[in-house]
Amino acid sequence: MKKLILPLAFLFAFISWSQNREIPVDTTVVTKHNTTVKGQSFSYTATTGTQPVWDEMGKPIASLFYTYYQRDNIKDRAKRPLIISFNGGPGSASVWMHVAYTGPQILKIDDEGYPVQPYGVKSNPYSIIDVADIVFVNPVNTGYSRMIPDAEGKMPDREQFFGINADVRYLAEWINTFVSRKNRWESPKYIIGESYGGTRVMGLSLALQNNQWMYLNGVILVSPADYNLYNTDQPVYSAINLPYFTAAAWHHKVLPPALQNQDLTDVLPGAEDFAINALMPALAKGGFISSQERDEVAEKYSYYSGLSKKVILQHNLDVPTRFFWKELLRDETGQTIGRLDSRYLGIDKTEAGSGPDYSAELTSWLHSFTPAINYYIREKLKFKTDVKYNMFGPVRPWDNENNQVRENLRQAMAQNPYLHVMAQSGYYDGATTYFAAKYTLSQIDPSGKMKDRLSFKGYRSGHMMYLRKEDLIQANEDLREFIIKSSANGKSAKY
Repeated sequence: MKKLILPLAFLFAFISWSQNREIPVDTTVVTKHNTTVKGQSFSYTATTGTQPVWDEMGKPIASLFYTYYQRDNIKDRAKRPLIISFNGGPGSASVWMHVAYTGPQILKIDDEGYPVQPYGVKSNPYSIIDVADIVFVNPVNTGYSRMIPDAEGKMPDREQFFGINADVRYLAEWINTFVSRKNRWESPKYIIGESYGGTRVMGLSLALQNNQWMYLNGVILVSPADYNLYNTDQPVYSAINLPYFTAAAWHHKVLPPALQNQDLTDVLPGAEDFAINALMPALAKGGFISSQERDEVAEKYSYYSGLSKKVILQHNLDVPTRFFWKELLRDETGQTIGRLDSRYLGIDKTEAGSGPDYSAELTSWLHSFTPAINYYIREKLKFKTDVKYNMFGPVRPWDNENNQVRENLRQAMAQNPYLHVMAQSGYYDGATTYFAAKYTLSQIDPSGKMKDRLSFKGYRSGHMMYLRKEDLIQANEDLREFIIKSSANGKSAKY
């Protein structure tokens, strides 16, 4: 009996240890794949793994999960661009652009972006992997990325990770290590960020340049969230939402015939002009605006928004986006429209109210993305763990103080003549609106001396414009053209 007790005790101890859910601090899994992009077939290597974040003493305090794609059989890797990709949140994993936009595999969804079963992934024949290598990075507490406890089991100070400047600081260090490990210092480098990722990469542009001595060729802002704009005076932010109202109303066919019968891109310039030159000054006047001007602005606001003049006046010309999502179709179908993509429709408990019960678009996206990314990483990339993949991770409270990222990007551009910036936005995005992205570009360089290196691309979809097949194709083509435009081609970096 004694001979049996010892093996059983060892077995139970092993089982107890094996059930601890821990992610490796520093590891890689390498797999080989084939794909066809734009009619050309080739092989590529996927490296999936974790890489530490260290403190000043060289101790690991976190480990970031990443996926790195390299096209095989490249003769001169030094000439091949490297794209470093982030999503936003803050607190969002890199899943969205990874398996729906630029990566070699994308979701099984319909041509407009809606979920279909069975869930899964398929080859992305439009991926930019034909022209660039890509790494998708998950900041702390997103995806499989986690903080690392010390020898006593104490977690590191959260303030080292969860704030605008802390986020930029540790990610810049992490990128330096990654580029060194992968021997990519000679390569042209680009950073792309979606939503809050736009804030992140604006800040990273200068942090990489001034603190890591890493100079970029391009910064790409996908549906960027500009907190400098959100925290600005009410007349600016409120007026800038109006062209998005126009786009959403046009999509749902509730604009006056004079506008509805035109193409969307022919309608939007008039809405933009009204927003800047009439609505913004009217809001700035507040209660001192004349009755005649208030009435005229409300009339034009109604014309461009699909809302009634009455509700616009009831809101003192300042209609919240949340109310718009509830109100636009209230008297038509009684349905709500999506926040991040206003093509999506929702059904609330009651038609009354000042805002939707839920985000119709986000529930739809989680419907398809969550099973796909879990399947893809485990079965295709062979990275297996019992740790949960955080689509959205616990990163609150988030420190938004001392936000200088817009100015940081301006400085990076001024100091680096190679650096170009492109914004990509969907016209139906009601969270980070397309006109807000245009406004951000206009404010990066108030002097106008660098505007030839700033560009904007708009698409007939929402926040994740790449979910719509037509926009997936065009947006990736726009990335290719941006890479070509921002390539040095032997020219010196000088003014």
